[in-house]
Amino acid sequence: MILTAHQPVYLPWLGLFHKIALCDTYVFLDTVKYLKQDWNNRNKIKGAGGAMWLTVPVATKGTDNILLPDLRISNEHNWRLKHWRSIKSCYGRAPYFDQYAPFLEEVYRREWEYLNELNDHMLLWFLEVLRIKVRFLRASELHLEGAKSDLVLDMCRKLGATCYIFGALGRDYAQVADFQRAGVKVIFQDYRHPEYQQLHGGFASHLSIIDLLFNCGPKSIEILMKNQEGITR
Repeated sequence: MILTAHQPVYLPWLGLFHKIALCDTYVFLDTVKYLKQDWNNRNKIKGAGGAMWLTVPVATKGTDNILLPDLRISNEHNWRLKHWRSIKSCYGRAPYFDQYAPFLEEVYRREWEYLNELNDHMLLWFLEVLRIKVRFLRASELHLEGAKSDLVLDMCRKLGATCYIFGALGRDYAQVADFQRAGVKVIFQDYRHPEYQQLHGGFASHLSIIDLLFNCGPKSIEILMKNQEGITR
């Protein structure tokens, strides 16, 4: 069984879906520490002025070590209206905007209390529209032990994985010898970002998956998996 996992991400980039598509089982790492200035609550879209950030405000005042299950969204200001208006402004004229806009519009009408809930809800929808069929589990349901490499290995053991796919940054912490002793093959993702037709001038990479969906529609899964070498099922 091929396994991978990743912490919750707001409006994820293409590489995450490539990694999930290679697997039999995906674990939504909803129990880890919130990382400031990372991707848990922000990502990029593309407008007339180029790439721009969309950031979900979160309540972190008074703590430096908050876990994602405890991380509340700060709803003091209407960030949802701001994000939806930005998305409409950037992609309102995209070929497939009308196909995917209703779901996102509904997301931004709803007031979310926890960041995990928002990211979970959106990720499941993205997987559905991309037609990525995978066993989806949440770390909060698995009672995992350890941290970093040890946590991943514990996950592999409990789920019976024979292969685990790390992201590229996994090279910084994965204790490969431990996995080898446990009979688990380790692969490090090397995602080669494809180019595709976009609005607003020249191509910009490493944007949210919604940029690809609005511009390319049903062809999105074919595009995000194109020209990938080294990791195949």
